[in-house]
Amino acid sequence: MKQGQTGERVRTVQYLLNAQGASLTVDGSFGPATDSAVRSFQSAHSLTVDGIVGANTWQALVVTVRQGDSGSAVTALQRQLNAHGASLTVDGSFGPATDSAVRSFQSAHSLTVDGIAGPMTWQALVA
Repeated sequence: MKQGQTGERVRTVQYLLNAQGASLTVDGSFGPATDSAVRSFQSAHSLTVDGIVGANTWQALVVTVRQGDSGSAVTALQRQLNAHGASLTVDGSFGPATDSAVRSFQSAHSLTVDGIAGPMTWQALVA
């Protein structure tokens, strides 16, 4: 993902950047502010600083979340699950309904069914 793109995947990047300390307005538009936040994140994590969320940046950006967690990364997860057919209230709180939706998604995508949204689950969500 790079500057000029829009949509739910961009929102996910923005939420995950916020979970990592950025303070972006989550609008689904990869504009100059998101580009700057991506570049700062890349620099801070010794990644190639190009403003593009490719495989290496994505891997560093993903936040593993599980039941009991809350915040921007959970909000991103809930929105992605809804984009894949769940009907969650997007509240940033990883409760039983989010756990159930994660497990259903994992089962449907032949992933380990553990209710934990880690790198493999995130990859399947945004692929």
